[in-house]
Amino acid sequence: MDTDLFLVLGTAICVLAVPAFVSAFSDSRPPRGAAIMVMIGGGLLVAAVIKHPGGYAISDIPDAVMRVIGHYF
Repeated sequence: MDTDLFLVLGTAICVLAVPAFVSAFSDSRPPRGAAIMVMIGGGLLVAAVIKHPGGYAISDIPDAVMRVIGHYF
């Protein structure tokens, strides 16, 4: 798979974990689902940074999102 896709999916999963954390804490229950989402998203982000030659910078994320959208849609 493409490293840009790993980066975009990892970022999206980590962003979606934030509402899950807030929901779990507001309901006084353990945030198991959110923790799993962070681990999966973090693993995808680490894989993207390691496999991409030269790594990624924060400013590369919008370009990667546009490349993924252009390539897969």
